[in-house]
Amino acid sequence: MNRIDGREPDQVRELGFQLDIARHAHGSVLVSFGDTQVICSAMLEKGVPRWMMQQNVQGGWLTAEYSMLPYSTLQRKHRDISRGKLDGRSSEIQRLIGRSLRAVVDLKGLGQRTLWIDCDVLRADGGTRTASITGACVAVELAFQRFIAAGKMTESPMKKFASAVSAGIWEGQCLLDLNYHEDKDASVDCNYAMTEDLEMIEVQGSGEEATFTEDQMIEMLQLGKKGVSEIAARQHEAVDSFNPTANVEILTRLR
Repeated sequence: MNRIDGREPDQVRELGFQLDIARHAHGSVLVSFGDTQVICSAMLEKGVPRWMMQQNVQGGWLTAEYSMLPYSTLQRKHRDISRGKLDGRSSEIQRLIGRSLRAVVDLKGLGQRTLWIDCDVLRADGGTRTASITGACVAVELAFQRFIAAGKMTESPMKKFASAVSAGIWEGQCLLDLNYHEDKDASVDCNYAMTEDLEMIEVQGSGEEATFTEDQMIEMLQLGKKGVSEIAARQHEAVDSFNPTANVEILTRLR
């Protein structure tokens, strides 16, 4: 089988991280999975949701928002605000991002702060939710490194990295990291969010008017684990290249 972009069935798309893409965010990254591009940012604010105070829950909170910019797809996508409500897909994805990061961040280590994650899709070519989780993890760790450099934290609350990737069945073959061309016609579509040591955070999978066998399920899982291992290594490379003291202006504003 020849994939449209020339990849092998078990090969992830070209992965890139452009750090500090949003100057005023505490941590940010433009993450690219092939032609899919998402800006992920992380900002910490003093205070926690009211329900945490009412229930005397210790530590901080983490929440995520996700949106696709109007020009991210071939046809202009209307902004949610123009309809007066968040569409179901965006709501589902931002909840997934939040759950994935809460699984790897020590919320007590945040102190009395709320960590806001924003994921804005610049270009959608399949896998925007997996790219968002992957990029958000990097953005969050960059923010933590900044707070440590400023003396506002003693250690990173990130217990381990979270990564995500898709796998599916297209034209009868199991493939890793589907692009839009493959995803729109896939008979089975799965998404895997895992820790860097391949513990499961969340698995989403369904047949699109089709069924799949146990062997195919296992094969897709193995592809997902291979992809996450490679992605996690790239996340660490990106974070290791980061200089948290480079932006002096933002360091002086951290609280």
